[in-house]
Amino acid sequence: MTTVELRKLELRDLNEVEEIERVSYPTPWSRSMFASELAKPSSLCLGAYDAATGRLVGYLVISRYVDAWHVMNVAVRPDRRRQGIASMLLNRLFDLTSGRSRRGYTLEVRVSNTGAIKLYEQLGFKPRGVRRGYYTDNREDALIMWKDPVQEPAAR
Repeated sequence: MTTVELRKLELRDLNEVEEIERVSYPTPWSRSMFASELAKPSSLCLGAYDAATGRLVGYLVISRYVDAWHVMNVAVRPDRRRQGIASMLLNRLFDLTSGRSRRGYTLEVRVSNTGAIKLYEQLGFKPRGVRRGYYTDNREDALIMWKDPVQEPAAR
């Protein structure tokens, strides 16, 4: 497995983001949706890049709200899944946002996406409810998951 480097996404990454998005979701985000999130001061957009090739292999988009960080989008290239990339992105997110105004984290995930649900549970997310018919492509329900705020270590 090659080394992965994490950094903020930039507009120049949108072609690769779109490519991953199209193969990852039945109703992919548009280019303008990603560009909008990249431009928002309340959003954090991270990319995972293959260190050898510079190729984008995964990304995460999160938006800050009054009481929570909302994980909006996480995706990894199909040939790079199950290698810990999504976990790396989420853990980096927790590092970058820990201790900031005591905000928790929330997300929605398809109830049928057992692999993602398992990953989120391993990272401390807990099921908190269901949004009936949330997904527009097939009216599938979304599981609402929450994670308590990540606290900075106490000063010694």
